[in-house]
Amino acid sequence: MAGDSATKIKAYAVPAVLFSLSMLYQLVLLPRAFPPSHYDVLGLKTYCSMEEVKEAYENLESKWNSGLEIPTTTEFIKIRYAYELLTNPIWKRNYDVFGINEQDHVLEKLSQQYAGEKFSNIALPLLRTVASDTGDDAFNVITSKEFQSMFQDSKPWLLQVYSYGSNQSAQFANSWKRIAALLNGVANIGMVELGEVQVAAYLSERKPMGRFFFRNGLPSVVAFPSGCKTSDCLIRFEGELSVDAVIDWFAMAVLNLPRIFYYSKESLGPRFLAKSSPHKVKVIFFSKTGERATPAIRQAARDYWNYATFACVLWREEEFSVWWNTFGVESAPAVVFLKDPGLKPLVYHGSVNDSWFLDVLEQNKQQELPQLRSLTSEELGCDARGYSRAGRDTLTWYCAILAGRLGPELDSMRETMRRVQETLSKSSELKAASEDEHSITAAVALKSKRLTLSWLDGETQKNYCFFYLNIESSYETCGPRRVPTDVPRLFIIRYERNATEDTFKVDKKAKSIWEFHQQEVDPAAQLSVTYNGSAEVSRIIQWMSNIIEDGDSRKHPFYRVKTPELVPEDAEPFWSRGPQGLLSKSMGTKQKIQRTIIRIYDYLGDPRIGPALLLGALMSFGSIWLMRTQQNRSVQSSQPSQADNGVG
Repeated sequence: MAGDSATKIKAYAVPAVLFSLSMLYQLVLLPRAFPPSHYDVLGLKTYCSMEEVKEAYENLESKWNSGLEIPTTTEFIKIRYAYELLTNPIWKRNYDVFGINEQDHVLEKLSQQYAGEKFSNIALPLLRTVASDTGDDAFNVITSKEFQSMFQDSKPWLLQVYSYGSNQSAQFANSWKRIAALLNGVANIGMVELGEVQVAAYLSERKPMGRFFFRNGLPSVVAFPSGCKTSDCLIRFEGELSVDAVIDWFAMAVLNLPRIFYYSKESLGPRFLAKSSPHKVKVIFFSKTGERATPAIRQAARDYWNYATFACVLWREEEFSVWWNTFGVESAPAVVFLKDPGLKPLVYHGSVNDSWFLDVLEQNKQQELPQLRSLTSEELGCDARGYSRAGRDTLTWYCAILAGRLGPELDSMRETMRRVQETLSKSSELKAASEDEHSITAAVALKSKRLTLSWLDGETQKNYCFFYLNIESSYETCGPRRVPTDVPRLFIIRYERNATEDTFKVDKKAKSIWEFHQQEVDPAAQLSVTYNGSAEVSRIIQWMSNIIEDGDSRKHPFYRVKTPELVPEDAEPFWSRGPQGLLSKSMGTKQKIQRTIIRIYDYLGDPRIGPALLLGALMSFGSIWLMRTQQNRSVQSSQPSQADNGVG
């Protein structure tokens, strides 16, 4: 018997579990998902008219006044709350269509406040009405007709769904003005009032039963990225509403712009300055408020990523001496540009205007002595495949390059070359610095853009460095460090183009290996000379002038070769990989888990789940019972036949 009972329990385990789940859902989970509505409190049908609500309340009030019924404080507060909510046209509309009930916290608060008192002592009305004022026309309130034609340009859209009767929408109005100002010119800004039911429903979420709702209430902020014209690709803001949070979310998730991080005085050096690429200008914003960078500043950070790197610092008065001694910053707001080693920082105090900042950034995007990189080689005129900075008509030009490994030795020599460039740029200082009249040749070449001064990372660009410094001791300058000391070296390259060949060059297939090799060489001929003198500014200027004078006055062999490619020195920025690259894998996984939990929670409120589980329990129970009955019948029918065979 015990064995038969265990077998039956095991056989009917699935329908038993399904039946238990259906009862749990119907008796516990579903009532929590569907608490009594405010219509239920008044004993009315859902969506009834305001006249019916008033009539029901008046009937209850007459009973209270006559003494037939005396409600408890909690009961009165619930009834009065429902009456005030459902007799306000805007609140009733919001509640009926979208389930919005943003003042429900008042119920618990008033119940605690008036606990133990008579209901007649409760101050009325319970709910506070505030008209939401959208202010000026900058908010661009969108109607149903305008919504259909608003996606004509390529700018993204940021929309706020609000209600005239919403207290929270009224409180958010000033923040929305600030958001609209910060995104001016970057995105289109609009507002949708819940009275535009068709548009508001289009922008809302839907529960499994099809009811429209806004998960975080009002106001609700949604965005349409550039190119998105349907609700399938809109993005919802799900955080705490504030200017900083909305701007940061919109900049990263919608505009695909980088985030500019804040650093403390302890972390700025090791985590920003030390890790920034040596060729980039460092731009540091000092802020009193701690607000994140505006979209315009982030746009600049993305556009000038190859030239500059950005950081923010929260200004504290007690740290004044640190920032004054380090950068010369007196107060915030301020912007600091750090360029070449040993060069005094450029400091601008005062609020940052976007257009002004872009002009200043364009003027200071390069270091005073620029680095020769794959990105800047043609721009600097230091590429045998390109042309001189002076223009395509210039057939002979020069590039003086300081090569070396990153370190104090290279920094010291970079400062020397920067002084050389500064001296050449100022004719008065040039005459004072040199007694040789021929030194003026380098100054003229620099002014006419036939001469460029730059520096090269000899370790990263080892192939390029070894190619030009083809000497026995070049390992002291190029490639990985092998010896304790580094020796930066200066060399100058003379480029020459053949005007006739450039004019009549015909694209043809190579007929032999030699012709193929000839087609592979760079179009400009190159000759290089290495400097072996002292690090005095006047000597370096005189040497460059002699090289230029000799290169311009004498005819040299037109020797062309294939120059090694410069290696890209920066990894691909994360924002260039698209919006999905903005979040780390861990953050992406965390958000997916949160969304899955929210989706499950939404489906727990589906009243179809309980009956479905019960139906599954009954069907599985019936199937198992039928199968077991058929098995028992087959066993019983086989036993008499076996007995007959035994007798015979």
